[in-house]
Amino acid sequence: MTRLQDKVAIITGAANGIGFEAARKFGTEGANVVIADFDEKAGLESAETLQAEGLQVKFVQVNVADRASVDTMVETVLAEFGKINILVNNAGITRDAMLSKMTLEQFQQVIDVNLTGVFNCTQAVLPSMVGEGKGKIINTSSVTGTYGNVGQTNYAAAKAGLIGMTKTWAKELGRKGINVNAVAPGFTETAMVSAMPDKVIDKMKAMVPMQRLGKPEDIANAYLFLASDESDYINGHVLHVDGGIMM
Repeated sequence: MTRLQDKVAIITGAANGIGFEAARKFGTEGANVVIADFDEKAGLESAETLQAEGLQVKFVQVNVADRASVDTMVETVLAEFGKINILVNNAGITRDAMLSKMTLEQFQQVIDVNLTGVFNCTQAVLPSMVGEGKGKIINTSSVTGTYGNVGQTNYAAAKAGLIGMTKTWAKELGRKGINVNAVAPGFTETAMVSAMPDKVIDKMKAMVPMQRLGKPEDIANAYLFLASDESDYINGHVLHVDGGIMM
């Protein structure tokens, strides 16, 4: 028996990066995986890639910042699978700028996707999970949400807000059999990071006791644990997957 056998999992922002690796891991462990992403082209290609590996994966386009779009996505998933067991709120964007130069639009875009989007998706799947009497909600925060980062007022605010929502939902939903936890990745080898100059990446590595950046699968492994029955008594926790940078 695989760890997520016959579970239905929605992973937002799963067309690439950490979300894609999570979709692969969840699929390998027996889940029916929904890649929910705004990027239709990348989402379809990623779903096809995983389908070719023999995994049960479906792409559904969604704009998490748009509640109507989220509701339609959830309706589509329920129509096909009849239930939703796992939600990984992985989608996120950056619009970095120093406080003195950050525009209101840059601030609001990140809040809309990274914070309001998580609220939208979680509230939309809630009736299904409550009906099942069990569910796993995993929110993707960041070390930036814990200790801040220069040039990321908007991102840090959203990721810190996610921690507050995670703990609140854990208190509200635990009695309904729903576990709510967060993962806080550190510096991770994503497309966004690989575009940075080598000297910046070297500085990032030097800050980490393990002297390396995280790999997307490192974060995906944490998602998998929190999505599985092995974590049934873990609730309201923020799991740092950061190589020890937060010590």
